[in-house]
Amino acid sequence: MSCKHYKNSPQKYYKIISFATFVGLLYACSTTKKVPDGEYLLVKNNFEFEDKKAPFDSELKGYVQQKPNKRQFLFMPLSLWLYNAANPKYDTLLNEYMTYPNELRDQKLRDSLFIKYNMKSSVGKSLFFDRLYHSWGSAPVILDQTKTEKGAQSVKKRLTYRGYWDAEVRFKQDLDSAAKKATVSYFVTHKDPTYIKEYYYNITDPNVKNIYQQKIHESLIRQGKILDQTVLEKEVTRINELMRDYGYYKFNNFGDEIYFVADSIKSRKQVPLTLEIHRDSLDRPYKRSTIGNIDVAIVDEMRDYPNNTQKDSLRGIRFHKSDSKYDSRAIWRTVTVANKQIYDQKKLDLTKRNILSMNNFSILKSRDSLRHGGGTSPNDSIVDVMYILKPLPKYDLKVGMDLNYSEVLNFGISPSVDLTTRNVFGGAENLSTSLSGTFGRIVDPKNIDNRIWAYEISAQASLSFPRLLLPFNYYKLLPKRYSPTSSITLGVSDQSNIGLGRLNFNTGLNYLATVNDKVTHRLTLFNTQLSLTKNKDAYYDYFVNDDAIRREIFTDYFASNPSTAQQFSSGQLTIDQVSQIITKDTKYIQGLNQQGADRFTAFVGTLVNKDRQTQDVLISSMIYNFVYNEIGKKDYPNAFYFNGKVELAGNIFSIFNQKRNDGGITTSPERTIFGVSYAQFVKFDFDIRKYFKFNNNTLALRQFIGIGIPYGNSSNMPVIRSYFNGGPNDIRAWIPFGGLGPADSQVDERVRTYMTDNLKLTTNIEFRVPFNDMYEGALFTDIGNVWSLKNYNNGYGDEFKFNKFFKQVGVGSGFGLRVNVAYIKLRLDLAYKIYEPNKPEGERWRIKDFQPFKPTLNIAFGYPF
Repeated sequence: MSCKHYKNSPQKYYKIISFATFVGLLYACSTTKKVPDGEYLLVKNNFEFEDKKAPFDSELKGYVQQKPNKRQFLFMPLSLWLYNAANPKYDTLLNEYMTYPNELRDQKLRDSLFIKYNMKSSVGKSLFFDRLYHSWGSAPVILDQTKTEKGAQSVKKRLTYRGYWDAEVRFKQDLDSAAKKATVSYFVTHKDPTYIKEYYYNITDPNVKNIYQQKIHESLIRQGKILDQTVLEKEVTRINELMRDYGYYKFNNFGDEIYFVADSIKSRKQVPLTLEIHRDSLDRPYKRSTIGNIDVAIVDEMRDYPNNTQKDSLRGIRFHKSDSKYDSRAIWRTVTVANKQIYDQKKLDLTKRNILSMNNFSILKSRDSLRHGGGTSPNDSIVDVMYILKPLPKYDLKVGMDLNYSEVLNFGISPSVDLTTRNVFGGAENLSTSLSGTFGRIVDPKNIDNRIWAYEISAQASLSFPRLLLPFNYYKLLPKRYSPTSSITLGVSDQSNIGLGRLNFNTGLNYLATVNDKVTHRLTLFNTQLSLTKNKDAYYDYFVNDDAIRREIFTDYFASNPSTAQQFSSGQLTIDQVSQIITKDTKYIQGLNQQGADRFTAFVGTLVNKDRQTQDVLISSMIYNFVYNEIGKKDYPNAFYFNGKVELAGNIFSIFNQKRNDGGITTSPERTIFGVSYAQFVKFDFDIRKYFKFNNNTLALRQFIGIGIPYGNSSNMPVIRSYFNGGPNDIRAWIPFGGLGPADSQVDERVRTYMTDNLKLTTNIEFRVPFNDMYEGALFTDIGNVWSLKNYNNGYGDEFKFNKFFKQVGVGSGFGLRVNVAYIKLRLDLAYKIYEPNKPEGERWRIKDFQPFKPTLNIAFGYPF
């Protein structure tokens, strides 16, 4: 072979191999590979509405008999491709093979099927990949004329059910013989719906009628509305729940006591509707039930109850326990029903929820039933309640390992060990202890070509109580139905090489009350956090941009002050001392030109950052948190969410009058506790969200308002309580500390990046479109910034003003993809800067500089809000 031929051969054969591979993949992935001749693969169902469109039309697609193969991978039919990848000669054999239970699917069964289907040459083959493709894949959906006709009939029935009695549904099949593919189009004509002309109710029982009349304003049925059967069903459900709340046990339990009568004799378009509620043909009166016996058993096995238990009672509840490990009072607090109370199903449901939330028991049996006795007939107005509980293991150890991503650590590992010790003091108290860490490699700030290890290690302990830790009986003030709990937390964390190293200690006493499934209150007393900076002298090693600006100022200052330069070079003056000399030299400052003044403003900004980043601070606060949450509740499709938090810090320490410290370069002396300055501030956070459903699509709106007001011993908010912009759950076009804000400050971006402030406004708008069960797309716009509440005359221009703040917000837009894998939602958002307030006038709109291939990438789990 010539040298020339040898050199050209790899390229030639590479092309041949690539082309062959492409053809092979195309063949394997062909969607019609296993569609028989003369048949058609159903690829799409189209719906065309020939008159006005009804709001429920999107649900009609679910009523057709045949649906195309689902699309999973990049919106392609991956499951169909997998099915087609299996050898077609084994399809019939594998179809039968998969009908057998898992335990019988072995080589012996396969060999018997090989013989049955006259494939003796395949005996002994495992068919591993063919079985894998066949089980993971799905067979092609072959067009069936009969099913298409039935689908049209089902759609018409659904339209009738929704109130369109005269609707028409036609269909057409578009066949492509060459491609062996088919599309079915359904043509829907709604025509005029049937309306409720008048609404009446016939309720023979006077007590039931009175309750219905009291709540009739909540009725879902209205005169003049479309006669929609789904609305009638919801009304029946509402009445059932209403009556059971008023003590009517198992009201309409068999579903035959409530029904509607529509009189369509005179008209099919205007129909009188009557609600009928009768117990039976004899119209016997209903009886309100009361709670009778309440039995709670704590046993290791079902067979231990009732013979191997000891009896105890407390305030109307009968306890049966196989030992004395659990105090009866702890269980009594979770039971929200009481003897001789009117039956209320919600209280029974809440009791079960309370028991499970204690994390001490599993419920072996839960029963409520009418008491039988009193002669030959049952007593149908007394409900006996019984709970049989099994204690969970005393200790529960969990070991985990997570992979995580952040802007600082990039990818890191997070091992954790959690130990739960139950029933510590006999009152169902749980002690949870955890040890966790995050480890990763970061760029060495001293040498960007090197990477160094960074870590954060934390230890936390939390002791939870199924009651409030108060020195008095609080049940008259806070009923048991609020499920009050308490917890005491204590923690410590050590952080190194992630910026400046910090040592943090935290503790607090927390109270939680759950009013219902939407409203919760949390109060934290003595929420104390001590934050200590370990390596303050290394500030300029980590904040290299601040160091660059410092060097520029020092060089300029030393040029006119050689004596200071000499003292600095000889070690007589430190960096901080020289910085303080420069900030107090009014003659030097007044002599600066505009460029020098801007650089000096940036220099002062670095000093503010340094004082705040290296500050040792003690925060002791009281926090109240109120949450109203409709998200995930089936009765609230257009859900609303509100989270309000108020934090008041430092007032307890203000009674101390310790010696003040020396302050920082830019901060005044502050009073201290044990040598550490304490913070005084009040902080308000409001997170408001509203969701609107449009068929399967969702419009999500979010408004965040945060205000921090320092006072007393603090001139600024502590950096760990201040606000900043950016990140996957904020303004996504900027990374955290990515240079947005405060306000429209023109301070050097190298300094502005680390600036935080004490007022924040953020508006998020996101439109979510599900493609299928696995993929969802989103379009979003994020708007917001941070400001100061007052003018500090620092040259930043960060004061909030109503007449100009809307011109100082950053605006970012983009699109995202969400992928549902098991129970995890992976989110990838690509965001672009649209309006950047920190640019000079005339350069703030970034649309003309739009770079589609250079977005800000955000990787996260779950929705941003």
